[in-house]
Amino acid sequence: MIRHLAGLAPNMRGALFMVIAMAGFSCNDAMIKLLALDLDLYQAIFLRGMVVTTAFAALAAATGGLRRRIGARDRRALTGRTIGEILGAFCFLTALTQLPMANATAILQSMPLAITLAAAWMLNEPVGWRRYAAIAVGFFGVLVIVRPGSEGFNAYALLALIAVGLFSLRDLSTRLISPDVPTFLAAGITSAFTTLAAGIVSIFTGWHPVAPEHLLILVIGSACLMIGYSFSIIAMRTGDVAVISPFRYTLLIWAMLLGWAVYGDIPDVWMVVGALIVVASGIYTFNRERRAARNLTARTAQTR
Repeated sequence: MIRHLAGLAPNMRGALFMVIAMAGFSCNDAMIKLLALDLDLYQAIFLRGMVVTTAFAALAAATGGLRRRIGARDRRALTGRTIGEILGAFCFLTALTQLPMANATAILQSMPLAITLAAAWMLNEPVGWRRYAAIAVGFFGVLVIVRPGSEGFNAYALLALIAVGLFSLRDLSTRLISPDVPTFLAAGITSAFTTLAAGIVSIFTGWHPVAPEHLLILVIGSACLMIGYSFSIIAMRTGDVAVISPFRYTLLIWAMLLGWAVYGDIPDVWMVVGALIVVASGIYTFNRERRAARNLTARTAQTR
């Protein structure tokens, strides 16, 4: 497929790959939500994790990643990434099983805003008043989606919000991992510990019989997750980050379509309005970050 698209401009290919990646992630979420109707959630996460971890281990072995030594600094960063992934996945997937797909996914779209805010506070990255204003507007969009005080607001919406913070910890920790650590190795380590944690929790929450149709859903979900991981990596290595990254928001479109097709969920007006506010704020914040980085590069070049 990638070979047939070689005639397209790099940015067009990168954008297409990112759309495919978001479709993969959204399909995986739909499969987990479907599995959780019959199986315990942590049982489903564990079974999926066994498949995904095995695949990542094979990829890391094939690319020589398993032979790499990991230094103390990278071990600390990987620990932060793993903790964020485990707790974030548990919170988000629990919320996903109880909320419409589009609603849970829309709340998750505030993550780029949360990462920008956390990077400013924790990593001392420069953030101007315009980006702070965009962050505030974006979180207002989240409030429009969850509507505190309304009948649709519940503990599961709060879990989705907590997942945003935990996934931000994961991504900020990922920034601290040196380029010497292969992508498949880092992803495989995170997947292995998430699988182990889900397996331990599932001992206490109970297991249910696994039917052939469950195995089929599991395989489809695992394949979709691998597609998401793989194509997101390919996308970011194909085109300009500034052009490719906003296409991450197509995850929300896929979630709406799958939520309607699989579960009959139809987003209400408030959810759509809130999602548009979050997406617009995220794109604006990203563009401001790109402009700030370009200005910093220009000033650095002038001082040399």
